Amino acid sequence: MAETQLSAASLPAHPMANPGYGKRSAPDQLPRTKHDFAHLPPREAAIAAYLDRLPDGADISVKTLAKQLPYGQCALGTALNHLQRAGHLRRGRECVTADDGSSRWITRSWWSRTARDDDWWAAFTRGDVPRQRQRPTRSRAHILLAALGRTAPVLSLSQADCGALAPLVEEWFTRGASEEAVLRALTAGLPTPVHHPAALVHSRLTSKIPPPPAPRPPLRVLECATCGAPGRPETLPGGRCSACRGERTPAQPAAPLSAPTVHARAAEIRAAMSQRRREKAST
Repeated sequence: MAETQLSAASLPAHPMANPGYGKRSAPDQLPRTKHDFAHLPPREAAIAAYLDRLPDGADISVKTLAKQLPYGQCALGTALNHLQRAGHLRRGRECVTADDGSSRWITRSWWSRTARDDDWWAAFTRGDVPRQRQRPTRSRAHILLAALGRTAPVLSLSQADCGALAPLVEEWFTRGASEEAVLRALTAGLPTPVHHPAALVHSRLTSKIPPPPAPRPPLRVLECATCGAPGRPETLPGGRCSACRGERTPAQPAAPLSAPTVHARAAEIRAAMSQRRREKAST
């Protein structure tokens, strides 16, 4: 198979990773063009085009890619490292919070069709980069509103109503509300009869909306593409640590002595000085 013909359409369906893992698209990428990866060698360009067309959540580990693409694991590992140095890929971990308030660290593989420099990835790690502004045609909020009539038939909404009210529901989600919380706010204690379902839903979405959460930067850690060692973005230019880049690590200063060791050493010095004074006095 020619590398220029490598595409998701010409190969078996690509497997997805476990929920919450796999490919994660970076925000604010430029529109896709046929020249996106022209700056890369042919093999890396073909793999990058394939990865770019995979959906978020796809398993892009070396082992899985080797089962899908006509390359071995060593070749794919080398190619992914090249894509990382070119600014298209970063690997690391991110702390996510579940609906029940618990937190855990998730392995991430962030992908960007638009090549980014180290400063951009450092800002992304701190949460300084704006989020994607694109929305799917039928968002999570739109689907909730469309199904509202199954929970409360008196609140059945038209497609136009769902489209108009969806941004209000999205704001609830942005403030940390779950789908169950939105449904409770909309369906609890309904009046009888409901004359204008859309007006009632609009009123409740605006009057009962929870307060915005306190801003909190994301917790992200980048890792070396070669050895997996975590580090600050400025210590991983091109996604690799200094040791894997072949640079010598500066000698670490000797650890400070403990207080008991210092006292013991001082006592030894005082005893030696006293001994010398006695020897001089006896001569």
